[in-house]
Amino acid sequence: MHTQLELGDISVEVVRKDIKNVHLSVYPPAGRVRIAAPLHMTVDTIRLFAISKLGWIKQQQSKLRAQEREAPREYLDRESHYVWGKRYLLTVVEADAAPSVELKHRRLVLRVRPGTGPEARQAVLDGWYRERVKEAVQPLIAKWEPLLGVTVNRVFVQRMRTKWGSCSHAARNIRLNTDLAKKPRECLEYIVVHEMVHLLEPTHNARFVALMDRLMPKWQFEREQLNRLPVRHEAWGY
Repeated sequence: MHTQLELGDISVEVVRKDIKNVHLSVYPPAGRVRIAAPLHMTVDTIRLFAISKLGWIKQQQSKLRAQEREAPREYLDRESHYVWGKRYLLTVVEADAAPSVELKHRRLVLRVRPGTGPEARQAVLDGWYRERVKEAVQPLIAKWEPLLGVTVNRVFVQRMRTKWGSCSHAARNIRLNTDLAKKPRECLEYIVVHEMVHLLEPTHNARFVALMDRLMPKWQFEREQLNRLPVRHEAWGY
């Protein structure tokens, strides 16, 4: 069941679910606010909770609206693209062969069939980024599983419009954003650890923060670094 709360100039979408705790989220790019609340929680209680978090909500919205955006991509020669935080110039090679992507010195070489348009070029490059995340995440999972005492059943890598990662506590699966392959590798490790800690603690409560502080003392620095980096130019859907 969905409800809309109006708190001055801030609209809050409320979704009631069969959950134990209330969850507050502020989504990019514009700072949409959403509260997932237990079925038994009244509208008045939810409103009071939202009012108590107004300062934090406004702070998060301000950060999101100030975040730098990538320039629109046309997938043409000498366009800038990023791999693991480093800048590469795109070189497009048209050839009658299977599409491929290769890093060559400071160039990102995209090979496509003649006449391939921007959307198809993007799809090839996105697929390549997805494979880079898949390759990089497996050693990280192997490293952190014994340290946390948890097991990750499956890892999914996909385009995600509002999150860098997510965790299914019951299924013990994690999902990662394809665009993490554009960011420094330490940002990927931070997101992996963040989602794996959610297998121990599903919420962002004091226990979650304490676990992150103990396991990855610089995690808040990595979070800030990731949030400062440019995000896709496209309008994100919800």
